[in-house]
Amino acid sequence: MNRGAVRASARVMILAFWVILLPLLGCGAQEGGDSSAAALEAASAKPARPAPRFELKRADGRPISLAEHLGKPIVIDFWATWCVPCIYQIPELNAFWEAHREAADVAVIGGAVDVEGASVVAPWIAEKGVEYPIAIGDEGLAREFGVMGFPTLAIIDSDGNIDSLHVGLIEVEELERLVAPFLGSSEAQEPAL
Repeated sequence: MNRGAVRASARVMILAFWVILLPLLGCGAQEGGDSSAAALEAASAKPARPAPRFELKRADGRPISLAEHLGKPIVIDFWATWCVPCIYQIPELNAFWEAHREAADVAVIGGAVDVEGASVVAPWIAEKGVEYPIAIGDEGLAREFGVMGFPTLAIIDSDGNIDSLHVGLIEVEELERLVAPFLGSSEAQEPAL
């Protein structure tokens, strides 16, 4: 095989990694951090710990805090504008947010970790069509939650405890399953999508 063919093969393999594997893994994903059944069971088996309290600004400048959403389950998506897989999480979270928006039985918060803050995040969320509230945070807050890669979803129970963390992409059906134990009635557990 000549050098040109070897280089072309290497390019194809790198492209395949970026297009196929990276969105499944997440940016900087921790080892073993996936949404497989075993990982979900292991995450759920850990004792709950209180979620770090925060008071931040939304991308539009309004305040947002963890405390204002206590009493219902909270899904926090830690992400960054430089994280390619984070883009693929947006449609799933938009659908989940829309399914729960009217009932207001689950809070969805995007936690941006970009150091540049709202000046970079606000145009990005407008361009990508993000519909749920975005808090301007940082990697320090993400680490307080135990985040090791992006995107990571933190599922907070109705009492304000971290129930589980999920590194990488997650679909709306899986989100519904994860928050169902914290919802009051069986009708609320299966909103129309």
